[in-house]
Amino acid sequence: MNVTKIPATISPYTEAPLGSKKKRRVAGYARVSSDRGEQQSSYEAQVCYYTNYIKSRDDWEFVSVYTDEGISATDTKNRKGFNAMIADALAGKIDLIITKSVSRFARNTVDSLTTVRELKNKGIEIYFEKENIWTLDSKGELLITIMSSLAQEESRSISENITWGKRKRFAEGKVSFVYSRFLGLDKDEETGKLVVNQEQAKIVKLIFRLFLDGMTPYSIAKELTCMGIKTPCGKDVWNQQTIRRMLTNEKYKGDALLQKNFTVDFLRKKKKKNEGEVPQYYVEGNHEAIISPQVFDIVQDEIERRRHLSGARYSGVSIFSTKIKCGDCGAWYGSKVWHSTDKYRKIVYRCNHKYDNKKYDRNCHSPYVTEDEIKMMFVEAFNKLLSDKEEIIAKAEAAAKSQKAPSNIEELTAERGRLREETASLADAMQNMVEENARTAQSQDEFRKRYNNLAARYETAKSRYDEIDRVIRQKNIQKEKINAFVKTLKDQIEPISEFDGALWSGTVEFVTIGKDERHITFKDGTIIHI
Repeated sequence: MNVTKIPATISPYTEAPLGSKKKRRVAGYARVSSDRGEQQSSYEAQVCYYTNYIKSRDDWEFVSVYTDEGISATDTKNRKGFNAMIADALAGKIDLIITKSVSRFARNTVDSLTTVRELKNKGIEIYFEKENIWTLDSKGELLITIMSSLAQEESRSISENITWGKRKRFAEGKVSFVYSRFLGLDKDEETGKLVVNQEQAKIVKLIFRLFLDGMTPYSIAKELTCMGIKTPCGKDVWNQQTIRRMLTNEKYKGDALLQKNFTVDFLRKKKKKNEGEVPQYYVEGNHEAIISPQVFDIVQDEIERRRHLSGARYSGVSIFSTKIKCGDCGAWYGSKVWHSTDKYRKIVYRCNHKYDNKKYDRNCHSPYVTEDEIKMMFVEAFNKLLSDKEEIIAKAEAAAKSQKAPSNIEELTAERGRLREETASLADAMQNMVEENARTAQSQDEFRKRYNNLAARYETAKSRYDEIDRVIRQKNIQKEKINAFVKTLKDQIEPISEFDGALWSGTVEFVTIGKDERHITFKDGTIIHI
């Protein structure tokens, strides 16, 4: 038997005849994961090195050096230079890619191997200088798998160290301000602390005042847009979501809630809202407040009140919206337009339940009222209130003091503190128990019994804590409402002859209209019958 070897005639690298002078088209890839100054020099050095290195080879044809600056390697999705290079390679423009190391190419094992195999199927090779790996080599994929896994674990370690550092700073009350635009607050370049931007603070105060005057986030956004005020991002049109976020952002009262979000996947950098999965830290008095804590808390109470209105949806169409209550059935009045298409057109307020589903409620006989009637009622009631000014102020001040009676509030505050410590201790114990169960073999029946016992204690303590916290907060809010009412009353010297919207918003809790009664309940609890 004679066997004759027929030698290869085509280069596996260029796919050209062995005697051909066709050059391999070569590209370089350079990346640094930070845009700091010390990394900038490394970035520029890599670009210069690969350009000169490729051009120095007679058998190579220089294509380009693809770059990514200040980009992490854990995910290829946002690396524009990397993605452009791969696209060009698959389009037949590149035969060989040279890069510094596997970790420069990708720290994600899956992304790394997927890309290498995709290019390999097209006959495109990658050369990793540091590890001396050529991907078309038979040992290449094994080595890449090992090196990519090591790089991925390094990324995990770095991510965990960064997370630990952040949470340690949070626990120490150190606030990091990461916003490039935050209406009303700026970051001091020297100290890094938050300082009030006085001009922008006027807009913030206006938003909170308009909300307390009865406007909705939607109508406030519309008002600011009409006034030509720029949004925090410098845009002309406001949206209600921006207003909602501002109204509930604790930074406007000088505090800071830390770890509102957390990273759930170090590879994809995916974040989610913290709904109790990891600890949060609340820092009081972190910086100068734009909105006083008392006013901020009143706004939060008003947000909750509007959200849970009985039998009505808050409209905020006018300052009378959801301020008029039916004296017969207890439902809220809503605005209705009569004769909308003719000269007799007018807006009236009527019980929302009186003609529910076009069916007359026989227990409800409350009449409709016009805006002019409401205004006249308020002028009459407020002047009656003013005639007994000294007596009403004395009662209101006594009521405000009772909201902070030491025998009550101090005891509740102390109990709230004990419950806070107890719930934190029980939560840690439950977490430790779960971790121990994952590491150590033990009776699962016994584990569930002990865990359920701790969980029951935690729920009991947490429920009691929430209830006490609600009571204390409501007392403080009521106290502030009464104090604001007293101040308004003290500042008003003369009776009023016409309706005043600011006085209405600052003093009236609600108006009651029934078949045989009309009265106004003021914020201190005083009821004036008309």
